[in-house]
Amino acid sequence: MRTRPLAVDALIAVALTTVAVLLGQESVRQGWPPLDATGYALVVLANAPAVLRGKAPVAVLLFIHAVWIGYVLAGYWPVLNTFAPMLAVYTVASVRPTRVSLPCAALMGTVWIFAGVVAGGAGMVSVVAQAIGFPLVIWRFGHAARHTAELARQLKLEQDERARREVAQERGRIARELHDVVAHHMSVISVQAGLATFVFGSDPATARAALGTISGTSGEALEELRRMLRVLRAGDGEPGGGDAAPEAPMPGLARLDDMVERVRAGGVPVTLRVTGTPRPVAPGVELCAYRVVQEALTNVMKHARGAAATVELAYRDRHIEVSVIDDGKGVIQDRVRTGSGHGLIGMRERAKLYGGTISIGPLSEGGFAVRLTLPTSAQAAARGNDGAE
Repeated sequence: MRTRPLAVDALIAVALTTVAVLLGQESVRQGWPPLDATGYALVVLANAPAVLRGKAPVAVLLFIHAVWIGYVLAGYWPVLNTFAPMLAVYTVASVRPTRVSLPCAALMGTVWIFAGVVAGGAGMVSVVAQAIGFPLVIWRFGHAARHTAELARQLKLEQDERARREVAQERGRIARELHDVVAHHMSVISVQAGLATFVFGSDPATARAALGTISGTSGEALEELRRMLRVLRAGDGEPGGGDAAPEAPMPGLARLDDMVERVRAGGVPVTLRVTGTPRPVAPGVELCAYRVVQEALTNVMKHARGAAATVELAYRDRHIEVSVIDDGKGVIQDRVRTGSGHGLIGMRERAKLYGGTISIGPLSEGGFAVRLTLPTSAQAAARGNDGAE
């Protein structure tokens, strides 16, 4: 359970007050009057406001120093109430700009010298040195803490912005590929419509088969269009998908052999295993699986050169399973730090787009695994009927 800052400050205030009260027992030994009821009250007033230092740091600092001055004028041992002013100066320096915090540190030094003068002026050289050194060091620590916090906030903003840009770019790329998938569907519909028209009178069976193909393909194309619109609307920058479609066919599961050969030629031992009965799969689903395998093998080549990898493709009744597993030899420990890399974003976006599931991470026995489960058709994904575990 996360501790509330106010509770932490309350504990600090209690600790400061307790230390001051215990130290007050040494007043007589140090040649100062013992603490009476007024002295204890001033000790509490000087330390208790630390509980509010996070809400009103400057006001708390001024109040603490005002009580400290009254405590010194009352003739008590000044050392007792030096801890709360130190904490107040650090707090102001850690949350306020230099033009505010530096005068606060100077105020502490001034009160410190004032306490030395009231005490009789003995050892003023040491008192002045302490009045300069302690506030300056404490202010420097607080200023450094403020600078570090600002850098951390700026870094977080930059990381969030970079992540948003990467997601938008990846969604734009996926949308362009979906555009090509839809174009393929429309080409099939066009050819089958022409065939049905040509044989409508002479070969009704062929015409019916063509119309059945048109019906199934148009359903897939409609679902892919919906997906493309969701991708485009989800992006912050409304990335367009109107780039010209390439003339080369879209990659799919049938081209995994070629990919494995290319990676193997690059120096990474890769084995491809296919289980189950291969069957036609929606082009968008094939493209999603192909791209995830491609990215996973690219990561093996980049971050685990020398490792052996296995690509497994399993055809199930209602879904397909794809996994890329390496044995971890030559792995770089930092290869997946927070799961926010550009390639990992692409994998997860694709899996989410097609209603699938994906797991990415190291294995307990060593190595690294990417496992993807996808429904076998765009329509099944839309119904949530993918049978994925």
